[in-house]
Amino acid sequence: QVQLIESGGGVAQAGGSLRLSCAVSGRTFSIYNMGWFRQAPGKEREFVADISFNGRSTDYADSVKGRFTISRDNAKNTGYLQLISLKPEDTAVYYCATSRTALRSGNFFREDDYNYWGQGTQVTVSS
Repeated sequence: QVQLIESGGGVAQAGGSLRLSCAVSGRTFSIYNMGWFRQAPGKEREFVADISFNGRSTDYADSVKGRFTISRDNAKNTGYLQLISLKPEDTAVYYCATSRTALRSGNFFREDDYNYWGQGTQVTVSS
């Protein structure tokens, strides 16, 4: 059974930082890309960042470039999303996901590219 469990969400002030983690079990984490998405109240879920299976390639939504950093530790089967310079518009439920295909080069920013998802962790940024 594949499980993705996010943690690290919470409440932060504008300009603050948080670090999200995504622990993956039941799957060979090291051969799949990992992505982070978020869904704000009343809005559709949107792509935030992704990282290739070997960690050599990353991609970010324009809205978070320069402020968020995605990384992974394949030895720990865990992915991370470092959030700095937080803004109130970053308030959302953040989801991690692993890609549908393995050992594929490039970055994936569509939800359909991912087939396993975590339950989400709430990030709230106060102004």
